[in-house]
Amino acid sequence: MSIVLTDFALPRLFPREPRRNTIQDCTPDEFERRLNEVPPLKVLDGYAPFCKLHVHRNWTSTRCLAVPVTDGNRHLLRSDYEARTRDELPVLVRWFEGLEPPVADYLIPILYSRGQLAKEGTRIGADWGVVGCMYTAEPEETPMAPITMMRNALGVEEGGSGVPLDRDAYRRSVEFWRNHANWRG
Repeated sequence: MSIVLTDFALPRLFPREPRRNTIQDCTPDEFERRLNEVPPLKVLDGYAPFCKLHVHRNWTSTRCLAVPVTDGNRHLLRSDYEARTRDELPVLVRWFEGLEPPVADYLIPILYSRGQLAKEGTRIGADWGVVGCMYTAEPEETPMAPITMMRNALGVEEGGSGVPLDRDAYRRSVEFWRNHANWRG
C-alpha cells in the first residue's frame, strides 16, 4: 500500500508560513516516507468505505488540536467565517487563541482511496492520499466537525465527498465539538 500527501492536505498540514498548530519537526517528504515505512499501530474505519485512519505514535512535537472548553479558557475562544480553499464558501468556525495545549500522543492521518480522490478531481499515483491529520491524546478518531459533515453531504461541487449526512454521527459530533475547540498559535 502506498500513501502520498494530497495537494489539499499539504498546505493545511505543512503551510509555507509555519504555524504552531500544524505538524512540527517534520518535512512533508519525511512525513510521507514515515507513513509508507512505519506500519500504523492500528487502522480505523473512517466515515465511509473510501476513508481509513492510520494511528501512529507521535514522533514530533506536534500538539493536540482539540482542547476541552472550560470556564478557565472560554474567554480565549474566537470565531469567524472562513473557507478552506478559494473555491469553497466560508462557514462559521471557532478556535482558541493564546492557549498552550499538550503535545499529542498520536498522529492519525486521514486517508482517502485513489478512486474517491479521482471522483473529487484529484489524481494521485499512490493507493491512498492523505487529506488531513488528527493530533490527539488518545489513539481514537476525533469526531468530524458538524460543518464538515454537512459540506460532505452537499457533494463534491461544494468541497465535500458526497456522503449523505448520518444524523446520529452528526449528533455525536455536535456533543463533542460543543465541549471542545481547535486552537491556533
